Amino acid sequence: MSTMLGVIGGGQLGNYFVLAAQKMGYQTAVLDPDPRAPAGVHADRHIVAQYDDTEALKELAAICSAVTIEFENPPVSSLEFLAQYIPVRPSPACVAIAQNRREEKQFCESIGLLVAPYEVLETQADIKRISSHGINPSPNPFSTPLLMKTTRLGYDGKGQQKISHFSEIPSLWDNVGNVPCVVEQMITLHAEFSIILARSADGTIAMFAPTHNVHVDGILDVSTAPFTGGHGFLQRGELAAIHIAEKLDYVGVLAVEFFVSDDTLFVNELAPRPHNSGHWTLDAAHTSQFEQQVRALVGSALGDPSMTHSASAMVNLLGDRWAHGEPQFDLLQNDPLTHLHLYGKSEARPGRKMGHVTVVGDDVDSVALQAVNIRTAITQRDDSKTE
Repeated sequence: MSTMLGVIGGGQLGNYFVLAAQKMGYQTAVLDPDPRAPAGVHADRHIVAQYDDTEALKELAAICSAVTIEFENPPVSSLEFLAQYIPVRPSPACVAIAQNRREEKQFCESIGLLVAPYEVLETQADIKRISSHGINPSPNPFSTPLLMKTTRLGYDGKGQQKISHFSEIPSLWDNVGNVPCVVEQMITLHAEFSIILARSADGTIAMFAPTHNVHVDGILDVSTAPFTGGHGFLQRGELAAIHIAEKLDYVGVLAVEFFVSDDTLFVNELAPRPHNSGHWTLDAAHTSQFEQQVRALVGSALGDPSMTHSASAMVNLLGDRWAHGEPQFDLLQNDPLTHLHLYGKSEARPGRKMGHVTVVGDDVDSVALQAVNIRTAITQRDDSKTE
């Protein structure tokens, strides 16, 4: 009987992990409360239970030789419970930092990396302290516009609000139930890019090509690789990502998002798992980010992360594009350079990631344009015809 590997979370990232593991000869088990979770459909075992269900966790530990995660917000206590019995990679301590914006920022600062200026908001006194910046500007200016971000459960733009004036802080904080937040300086953004790497338990690191990212309404819209703008920034970003992984003693796949503002490089956030911006690796890298996740989990040598094509572009397909019916996926047939990925989700909702399209080729700009045009073509409807 082959070794069974577990994954906490049953979304599309978990599904790609399951498929990669099975292709490599492993059995898989998924813990996810949704009986229709995409990863659960393909896994050998789907434990349908809440992430903090002790009996479910015991079952997962009993049948698996190691466990990983596919999203950054499982209860750390659950990961700590599992770690008593089997390897959990990345470690609960790494996940705890990555799932809390304040911890994440403080960690990055502690190892000498820059993050956008911020203040912690947890009490009424913090409101007064933060608002005082607008009255008595400090030597390090902290001025509107600002972003209020909940310290937890923030992804795809969730839990974020723009602060146009300091007087708005109390009501905006009420909007999120007065949970702990960070109030972050909005910076002039010239580029966003991500570095995705895999690190094995022996400290070996394999790094994918830097990926340029464009977001719309806080959700990733287009990713292109390799990112070639500002080579100095890319080298600094790669070194920063390695520094983070080594200081965390990280094992697994790690994504680090960066902001470029003038000549300054800021760490935006960490994702302790494969990342949406790395989906192009499924079609344009010798080893995908998901295969690397499997390799790091089981202790195998990491694969070759280099690109198989000169350029790649990925566009997300959000549920909004189902508003006028199923996209015309038949238009994508017979093009070996275009790859459609659908996640098997039962309901298309606005903002929900339903799939993506990857285009590979020789030039980053041309494949990016082609990918965007293809997405438009398959989701456009001719509304000019009336009965």
